Amino acid sequence: MGGYITRKGARHQESMQAARFAVESRLVQTGMNSEPMLDQLLETWRINHRVTLKLLDSLSEEALRTTLSKRGGRDVAHQLAHVHEVRTGWAEITSKTNKKSKLPQFRKGEPTSKEQLQTALEASANAIEITIRESWENGAKVSGFKRGLLPLIGYLIAHESHHRGSIMLTLKQSGVGIPEELKWGLWDWAKL
Repeated sequence: MGGYITRKGARHQESMQAARFAVESRLVQTGMNSEPMLDQLLETWRINHRVTLKLLDSLSEEALRTTLSKRGGRDVAHQLAHVHEVRTGWAEITSKTNKKSKLPQFRKGEPTSKEQLQTALEASANAIEITIRESWENGAKVSGFKRGLLPLIGYLIAHESHHRGSIMLTLKQSGVGIPEELKWGLWDWAKL
């Protein structure tokens, strides 16, 4: 097929160009440009990260060891370590800069402290910001994630929300006290 484009391929290219033009035209018509949108996306990611840190900060070392599993499943600390590892995996897949960096890693089964988790989560949150910026500069295309930048960030936020909910349920069902401020504070994004 080398140097020519099939009719179907040409129609696809034309429709993609038309779609890009429509989006760009709409942004101009509404007075929006991409810089505020990038800022909002970064702030959304940062808020999500602060929610996770707020949860971590409220936990005692005892609460970090809490699990409902009778078969060796993840305790609360390992759920948070898993959140970090998923971030790290996507950051390395989707960014040339992140591929070269040495992000913290946890060894399977080893206990993790609150301080280790905080350090790791900060590093992986920063790595995802690098992915956001690099992808934004590339038209929101993401290497290794075909659907693009916004769906990737949506996926990561949904994944982390799932684990935060699982952690809250584990704590509640285990009888670990959850401060009222934490129960509702995780949802008050205007203050985070």
